[in-house]
Amino acid sequence: MASSKQYLEFVLEQLSNLKDISYRAMMGEYIIYYQGKIVGGIYDDRFLVKPTKSAISMMPNATVELPYKGAKEMLLVDEIDNKEFLAELFNAMYNELPAPKRKK
Repeated sequence: MASSKQYLEFVLEQLSNLKDISYRAMMGEYIIYYQGKIVGGIYDDRFLVKPTKSAISMMPNATVELPYKGAKEMLLVDEIDNKEFLAELFNAMYNELPAPKRKK
């Protein structure tokens, strides 16, 4: 099942307190970038983020889910309605995320 454009728009609105948020459509789902780094994505209308140390500490009871078969586990963001929390989460995660890979 692919994610809806409406859910993507909702998530982007919730992230509107942050600068330099972007996304890329990929096989019916959406990869979410913050300042050029992949933070997570929208999979089957679920907002998932990478399980960095700060994300785990900020969401200790988060459900661990697979975005798709064969993928690495990610954390389900429950506080999707809290813009301030999402901004704090992304800022805390940023330094723990790998730098984007350079294209050859």
